[in-house]
Amino acid sequence: MKKLTILSMVVASIFAISCKKESNTTQNKENPDVFSAEEKKDSTNIKHLFNTALTEGKSYEWLRELTSIGGRLSGSEEAAKAVVWGEKVMKEVGLDSVWLQPVMVPHWVRGEKEVANYMFNGEKINVPLCALGFSIATPSNGITAEVIEVKSLKEAESLGEKAKGKIVFFNGAFDNTLINTFHAYGGCVGQRFAGAATVGKFGAVGMIVRSMTNGINDYPHTGSMSYKDLPEDKYIPAAAISSRAAENLSKHLKETPNLKFYFKQSCKTLPDAPSFNVVGQINGTENPDKIMVVGGHLDSWDLGEGAHDDGAGIVQSLEVAYLLKKNGIKPKNTVRVVFFMNEENGLRGATEYNRLAKENGEIHIGALESDAGGHTPRGFSIDANEKNVDLVQSWKKLLAPYGLHDLLKGGAGADIGPLKDDHVTLVGYRPDSQRYFDYHHTEIDTFDKVNKRELELGSASMASIVYLMDKYLYTEDTLKP
Repeated sequence: MKKLTILSMVVASIFAISCKKESNTTQNKENPDVFSAEEKKDSTNIKHLFNTALTEGKSYEWLRELTSIGGRLSGSEEAAKAVVWGEKVMKEVGLDSVWLQPVMVPHWVRGEKEVANYMFNGEKINVPLCALGFSIATPSNGITAEVIEVKSLKEAESLGEKAKGKIVFFNGAFDNTLINTFHAYGGCVGQRFAGAATVGKFGAVGMIVRSMTNGINDYPHTGSMSYKDLPEDKYIPAAAISSRAAENLSKHLKETPNLKFYFKQSCKTLPDAPSFNVVGQINGTENPDKIMVVGGHLDSWDLGEGAHDDGAGIVQSLEVAYLLKKNGIKPKNTVRVVFFMNEENGLRGATEYNRLAKENGEIHIGALESDAGGHTPRGFSIDANEKNVDLVQSWKKLLAPYGLHDLLKGGAGADIGPLKDDHVTLVGYRPDSQRYFDYHHTEIDTFDKVNKRELELGSASMASIVYLMDKYLYTEDTLKP
């Protein structure tokens, strides 16, 4: 009987072990959060990237240096200083090669500080206003005219002759019910870009637009505009007013429909100027002819210091290379850091980079852009063929522990956009967007508005996805649409 009991216990134990193994196997198949051996290595390497960024990161001090130069509008002396700085820090990081890529860029200058005001109930109301990029100047004594308010380009198109001799006021506000503030921006920015062209053809004498922001404040937001196909004699001065000024002007127009608005600006466009993209790379150990770009834009608007837009993206992109080197990670493919020039008002740097890539027969397999500010990481947007979208999304379990939950199909970025084809996986870094349009294109986009830890977390997030892209993205299959 005793022998039988012992035998029964042994059989039961073997059965239990067998069940446990079967259970673990089933769990591994059914639970996507269980890591394979290779994924455990990836998880460890990603943890090291974050640890290094948060304890030995360089991005914050690099950003301090870059923003001390000031606003870096293409063609300006500050943009030229930023190129020198960019080449210097790339060499300090120890990239395998660093070079400057010549490009001719637009050179628009703001001139003297703008002035705007109107009279309401006997009181002079001063208005925070800034010229839009590529706008012409007003006459030297400014413009004074009655105002017509519209809320969209479609409404402006319906004005016809009513716009003649008037200043047209575009007051379409952000849709603040949209959680992604870039979607709200996209719903309004057409007013800024095309407003002058839309009403200039009707004989309007000026155009002003509500600033592109979620909030109500006193800071006007600049940005590019275009006259499109208008003949030069139809060009009109174009400017942005602060969101609070827009609210007040709209209210005052309801009480005094014929009030007259005055503004004066002295901006002008000079001949194109020579500049550079700054380029550096870590050569790939297995596929050096296959290139993955990581970058942002070195230029910025002239009002502030270009800290969030896009100083953050510049220093994070370089820190990707620094973090890989610091952790002894040698990429299979070439990782190329690019500081693009002239994203804000022309995309000349991106266009030239793409032209030279094609001319030189370069093979790009991926690109990552950071141009959405330096706030808390949320994830990435993916612009790729379906197979590679699925591949990137499969890395969520590795990235989610760091707050990177959003791996969504969508646009990646303006500067890497020209590289798009079915064989290139484009990725946009996406931090939290709620505060970004408080600072975007304003005088308060300054170094003190960037949080050190958030910036470093972004660098590590970008380094992590570059690490994964380098390891898994390039196979013969992924180069097929």
